Amino acid sequence: MDYIKQKLIDVAIPKANKVRELVKEHGDKVIQEVTMGQVLTGMKGVVGLMTCTSKLDPEEGIRFRGYSIPELKEKLPKMHDDGEPLPEGVFYLMLTGEIPSDDDVKYISEQWALRAQGIPTHVYDVIEALPKDAHPMIQFNTAILAMSTESQFRKAYLVGMDKKDYWDPTYEGVMDLIARLPIIAAYIYRRVFHQGRHIQADPSLDWAGNLAHMMGHDSEELRRLMRLYMLIHSDHEGGNVSAHATHLVGSALSNPYYSFAAGMNGLAGPLHGMANQDVMHWLNKLKREIGSEDPSEEQIKAYAEDTIRKGRVIPGYGHAVLRKTDPRFQVQLDFANKYIPDAPYIKLVNRIYNVVPGVLTATGKVKNPWPNVDAISGSLLTSYGIAEYPIYTVLFGVSRALGVLTQLIWDRLYGLPIERPKSQNLQWFIDQVD
Repeated sequence: MDYIKQKLIDVAIPKANKVRELVKEHGDKVIQEVTMGQVLTGMKGVVGLMTCTSKLDPEEGIRFRGYSIPELKEKLPKMHDDGEPLPEGVFYLMLTGEIPSDDDVKYISEQWALRAQGIPTHVYDVIEALPKDAHPMIQFNTAILAMSTESQFRKAYLVGMDKKDYWDPTYEGVMDLIARLPIIAAYIYRRVFHQGRHIQADPSLDWAGNLAHMMGHDSEELRRLMRLYMLIHSDHEGGNVSAHATHLVGSALSNPYYSFAAGMNGLAGPLHGMANQDVMHWLNKLKREIGSEDPSEEQIKAYAEDTIRKGRVIPGYGHAVLRKTDPRFQVQLDFANKYIPDAPYIKLVNRIYNVVPGVLTATGKVKNPWPNVDAISGSLLTSYGIAEYPIYTVLFGVSRALGVLTQLIWDRLYGLPIERPKSQNLQWFIDQVD
């Protein structure tokens, strides 16, 4: 048996038994009162999900199994001592709850390289049947669904199996899917933006490094950036749209491909995974309207204030939960200042960071005036030559697979049932007030 799968069994079975005990012995315990405002404004703050992979702290940002991003940079295996943690390591951490060894990460990398070779021909045929100008997320999601013909969960379920074992083919399907996503993403990128001149995978490279290679970017710095990007975008609690949608569809025992495709449909929304593109459009509009490729802080401040006066938002700033600078922004800024401090977009990002929080604070209406992950991610990618904004959400999706699909395995280990919250019509809510 796959030794990581055996490790997962050892860790998970006692926890799965604990979940069953909680439902059986304490199912009637009231744990939270919900206000009407919470129900009618997106269920914000309502505890309605059990997620084990990560938790968002308002002050410290995202924690993966209890570890902050600075801690992950210190503890997770790296390709180079001064480099960025390998995404394979955060996957292992989210899966088992333990910091992996170098050998663990090497094993996962080798497994993914091996499983990536199993993409059937019809998946590429389906992609090629779409117009080249179809948004990359349309092509990405279509390819994910096309790969579901290979679902190990679907095959095992049709044969018949004990529901306690549903997690096993889910694990196998998740490993297959994560392994193949970089190839699909790179194939779409080269098809749409580089005349279909595709680049073969290099199995000797790590998962993120290979993605950079297949996209046509072989500099070591870009590989380092891709490892960092894949790490920090991999998970963000269970309530965000892509995570929740994956969990919700998975609760119907839909296979990992169907479940992940649902999450990617949510990620494609402008209020979720397309936010990094909005930031780039705003930055370019700022430069055009100011009339300078190198605007000063005074010019940026005036432009930001004018944006607020017109009732518009400054994309990349603010967060529903965080109350300080997003550590995911900070780690990218550190990377940029280390490798490309004089890149035009990085200089612009630094200047905006110096003035926009003050502009937002001065309004007296903004709880969190600090930048989030999207405030810099597009600028970094653009500075390294990946300037095709529509591909950014696809890259986000490749990364997000690590967290949401790990949680899907745990949903099956816990034996969580189909999700079915109760709903009421408008008159019911009016009656509650009356």
